[in-house]
Amino acid sequence: MPLLYAIIFITGAAILALELLASRILTPYFGVSIFIWTGILSITLVALAAGYWAGGRLTQARRQPSTAKLAAWYLAQPAWAALSIVLACLVYPHAFHALAGFDLVAGAFIACTILLFMPLLTTSAMNPLLVALMTRARGADSGPLAELDAGSGRVFFVSTVGSVAGVIVTAFVLMPHLSNYDAVLVVALVLALLSLAGALRPPMALARRERLLGLSIVATVASAGLLAGSGLYLDRLWPARYGGAQWEKRAEYGSLFGRVKVLSGPTEAPEADRVLIYFQDGLVQNTLDASGRSQSFFTYALEALARAYRPDARDALVLGLGAGVVPMTLARQGVEVTAVEIDPVSFLVAQRHFGFDPARVRAVQADARTWLRDCRGAKDVVVVDLFHGDGVPEYLVTRDFFRDVARCLREGGVAVFNTFADLDRPGVYGDFLATLGMEFPHATVYRPDPSGSRHVNSFVVASATPLASPAFTSTLEVPGRHAGALREMLGRPMGPEALRAGRGQVVTDARNSGTLDIAAAQLAYRRLVIETVPPAFLVN
Repeated sequence: MPLLYAIIFITGAAILALELLASRILTPYFGVSIFIWTGILSITLVALAAGYWAGGRLTQARRQPSTAKLAAWYLAQPAWAALSIVLACLVYPHAFHALAGFDLVAGAFIACTILLFMPLLTTSAMNPLLVALMTRARGADSGPLAELDAGSGRVFFVSTVGSVAGVIVTAFVLMPHLSNYDAVLVVALVLALLSLAGALRPPMALARRERLLGLSIVATVASAGLLAGSGLYLDRLWPARYGGAQWEKRAEYGSLFGRVKVLSGPTEAPEADRVLIYFQDGLVQNTLDASGRSQSFFTYALEALARAYRPDARDALVLGLGAGVVPMTLARQGVEVTAVEIDPVSFLVAQRHFGFDPARVRAVQADARTWLRDCRGAKDVVVVDLFHGDGVPEYLVTRDFFRDVARCLREGGVAVFNTFADLDRPGVYGDFLATLGMEFPHATVYRPDPSGSRHVNSFVVASATPLASPAFTSTLEVPGRHAGALREMLGRPMGPEALRAGRGQVVTDARNSGTLDIAAAQLAYRRLVIETVPPAFLVN
């Protein structure tokens, strides 16, 4: 009997592990929005409900199944779940990109069904099966009703505690150290081994034990085989074509905030002419050439605006590290820089591949929102470059956050923000500017020529005191393809009212009436990603 409870504990862990991993697998394809989590939670609950119903029906078949048959059904479910996971892992690297291109919301629901429905249905069916087994083992068919309640309560208690353990192990063991693809296959292998253990050392008499043993062996071999060969299977997607050139994967790192890939290309070019891309969850964090020079416009825009409005800056805070280009550039200009980044993997990747030097920049691994609460009047410049998924996380665009940024600045200090503006949904940006204006009444907006794009970087310089006229900023060190665009952008600042749709609504931690508008804007950006980024970049 202990084995039966151990199995329900581990399958409970597998259910929540799969749900958590599914959110990470889906993010590069479908983005981070309430629509995606609606799909995950809906499919999860439908699968659990169907599994509980199906398991109950099996125990109440017209021809009352024997205890040996119920035990065999119970022990077979993890193996069936493992096989369905293996099948999903064979399919999704090729199918999810097409589903996202079809429709981000409907595609997400279909993708959730592929990943979650069968594994969760089969594992949840085990709960009523185990209740029936426990009831028969106690001879409770003729006993008091209280005994039946006690048995079901214990089964669901053990399963739920297992789910808690599954979340913890997934978040702190699987996700930081394995790709999400491999982590899901580890779950499949564990499930297959549960069935195999039950077949090899059955806790009670089993009907057709040889069939269970065969199914368990097939599930174990399939899970272990694909796990061992996952690199070979996924490497078939490389090299991948992006931006008119072929790219290869140079390195890959696990992270709680999305799988990080370091990409190198064009593969047909000599090594000295190749560039490196820092790529995470569908977002190009930065691009550097072989000499370590940034090829991304936003890095030059942020540095130029900080220098233009505070040429005398001595202390700067950079929120969001990425490849570490902006803090390193400011440090080379003699500014004392603190860089705050929530993802510890970012520091590793920036240092190992993109020239970040922690000896020159104070590196702090912390959530920007939390760290700012203890910052008081210490900085001349705060650069806010915080992105996750398809935009800035909502809790980092509230009045409460902007108040913390303002407190961190000295008198006359400036904050420089890198943001996304969806030109088809100006109301979202209007809310951002209205909220910013409550703590920074003086602001100027800079935006490069969108060149037909409707989703563009938009830079904001803000201060609690009137902004001085910007100082001349040289563009001699800016790559030629960006120098002209930067000069043009710096020459035409815009007031916040130029980009605000109506007055805009103030967003606080307690109230955000534009959540659905933000989600729609994020979906619009994710469509651009799917249209331009190949499937190989998105598999994580």
